[in-house]
Amino acid sequence: MTELPFTKMHGAGNDFVVLDGVRDTLPPIEPIAARLCDRHLGIGADQLLVVRHASGAADFRMEIFNADGSQVEMCANGIRAFYKYLRDHGHTDRDEIGVETLSGVVRPRWAGEDRVTVDMGGPVLAPAKIPTTLATGDGPVLDVPLEIEGETLAVSSASMGNPHAVVFVDDPDATPVERWGRAIENHTAFPNRTNVEFVRVDARDRITQRTWERGTGETLACGSGACAVAVVSMLRGVVDRRVRIDLRGGTLEIRWPDDGAHVEMTGPAAEVFVGRFPL
Repeated sequence: MTELPFTKMHGAGNDFVVLDGVRDTLPPIEPIAARLCDRHLGIGADQLLVVRHASGAADFRMEIFNADGSQVEMCANGIRAFYKYLRDHGHTDRDEIGVETLSGVVRPRWAGEDRVTVDMGGPVLAPAKIPTTLATGDGPVLDVPLEIEGETLAVSSASMGNPHAVVFVDDPDATPVERWGRAIENHTAFPNRTNVEFVRVDARDRITQRTWERGTGETLACGSGACAVAVVSMLRGVVDRRVRIDLRGGTLEIRWPDDGAHVEMTGPAAEVFVGRFPL
């Protein structure tokens, strides 16, 4: 029986199976991604991350698969776990590297004590590039009425390498995240589907967030989602340019100095266990 070596990681509770395509010879990933992520019949994870040699100017390439087996552009919690894996398993000792993703090259850097800062680049605010049909022109897309299941929600949207819809609510704990999240994820206003964040602004420097991830469902954290939430909140003028975002799995720190700057995210990354999965 063939056994597949893996490492289980998490970033603020957003959990990942990491496969090492640099060290190991891997089978085709797409047919087995959903099986590996299955929490009852597999290892269990929000997403599957694959370490590859970079094809361009970056140091490594990260492939990302959702729990349903679909491949996606970017995962900010994932890239922190990915970078810690590379450091812990002898692939690099550098304090900053370039990682190739489907959304471009992302640069994580070591922040000490199992914390990683990621330069997420600038947010994408133009509706056609997010993509969304909620608006036209250059953006930003802020508080646009969207009807779902007979209810009208005010939805904002931005991309941080993948599309996000942000909904401000009075009480995230009382919000029907699964029902609204699934409906917004698959709404025709988002041609590539979307991640959905339900948030409450608690102070000028504090936000509470729950996340519905495209192709996965509700997760304990979403790093790119936290960045999108921070950007939208800053554009609405309700928070300062540095903010802490409390997710169900932990806290992330987001900094966006001005509208022309890159977004920076800092948060934890940890290894949970290693194993071998029978194929």
